[in-house]
Amino acid sequence: MSAFADPAVQAAREGLVAAGLDPDAVLRLVRATLAEDLGVGPDDELGAHLDLTSAATVPADAWLDVRYVARQPGTVAGLAVLAAMVADVLGPEARFVARVEDGARVAPGDVLAELEAPARGVLLLERTSLNLLGHLCGVATATAAWVAAVEGTGVQVRDTRKTMPLLRALEKHAVRCGGGRNHRAGLHDAVLVKDNHVAAAGGVGAALEAVRAVAALRGVPVQVEVDDLDQLDEALAHGAREVLLDNFSAADLREAVRRTRSRSPGTVLEASGGLTLDVARAVAATGVDLLAVGGLTHSAPSLDIGLDAR
Repeated sequence: MSAFADPAVQAAREGLVAAGLDPDAVLRLVRATLAEDLGVGPDDELGAHLDLTSAATVPADAWLDVRYVARQPGTVAGLAVLAAMVADVLGPEARFVARVEDGARVAPGDVLAELEAPARGVLLLERTSLNLLGHLCGVATATAAWVAAVEGTGVQVRDTRKTMPLLRALEKHAVRCGGGRNHRAGLHDAVLVKDNHVAAAGGVGAALEAVRAVAALRGVPVQVEVDDLDQLDEALAHGAREVLLDNFSAADLREAVRRTRSRSPGTVLEASGGLTLDVARAVAATGVDLLAVGGLTHSAPSLDIGLDAR
């Protein structure tokens, strides 16, 4: 297997960096997903294990020329990850060409990428690469639908931490490809005071006061979740600059916007809680700044992509 340090695959590393992804983390993920398929233990080398079907049926010197083809309309994400997977597993002898860019809109029959390489290697990658690419394109496609639904309102669509384990960075990249914005990457890069924090601290105001020193020390933003207008009033009284309005009705969202704009015009308001695409524009029309949509990542169906031999 190739290393990203090899000059022949440096382009794959640069593509990941350009996508805002950590190349070494992506490499670890790629190898772990392939190890799962090969039944590799934590101390085993991938190269010592076989795709039993391909080893028995495909000549060792056979090559395949294949295309990744969209079966349905959607938005593309994950081609940089696919390129890195090919470079790491198949090495510089493989010819990989992306025919579109991440963020592109595609129609059924459009070619996303082409790959020419030893047949056994292509078949080894087939299912894992389609799983990852289809999932990331699905997240990007779902995000693009939400962005289109609120177009012209000035409201932005943002993701959450409701992501698949170990896929968060890739899924958040896919959200960006679909035109959405990212919320915090994890528990380390922002403060979000939620309902259980409020309960433990003894109230919204107490919780906000308690986190100020930590946030200032770390230089991270602070957002507080409120469940009703009374809690919003308390948050504003304690200088909240970002407020998450959880499960508010449309009427209460409008009132929350009115109170906030009159008392703290610079405070950012984000609506959250069971939002669905059919009400996205109506929620945006209440005047909030952001929509928090967990479904971008936890419920997006995979885009149907095929791997077709030429």
